[in-house]
Amino acid sequence: MSKIKDKVYADLDKALNQVNTWKNEGNKIVFTNGCFDLIHIGHVLYLEEAKNLGDKLIVAANSDNSVRQLKGAHRPIKDEYNRTHILAALASVDMVLVFDEADPMTLIQKLIPHVLVKGGDWNIDQIVGSDVVLAHGGSVKSLQFVDGYSTTALEKKIKETR
Repeated sequence: MSKIKDKVYADLDKALNQVNTWKNEGNKIVFTNGCFDLIHIGHVLYLEEAKNLGDKLIVAANSDNSVRQLKGAHRPIKDEYNRTHILAALASVDMVLVFDEADPMTLIQKLIPHVLVKGGDWNIDQIVGSDVVLAHGGSVKSLQFVDGYSTTALEKKIKETR
């Protein structure tokens, strides 16, 4: 099994066991989520900044079905297998999970990360799971948004060049 595939967890119980092992070893767990459809420099810098807030970074990626519900029938551009394995290839990412719901609340409630992060376009009180993390003594951060980079902008540019 490759190192990349080892970071992608399809089984939530196995993921939870790994997270508990990390916690027992004294690691600070950081959690973020998103569609991560077309990975770009904004994503890479954001995930690197998130990783710097702790020891282990968990990225929860929306399932293909969940992305369609959020972004429309034309999305995702890349399927969840591609998206999760590209995320897992990044040095800053320690674990990748897929969730099928509209938000990652169930994952956050089970994993109880020490730090919950989203991009700067989210206010802390709007971040799903912030109440859970704060109630367990953790912190919630809205990281700086990297202007000029988004999957929607990339999609538009691709369409314009056809």
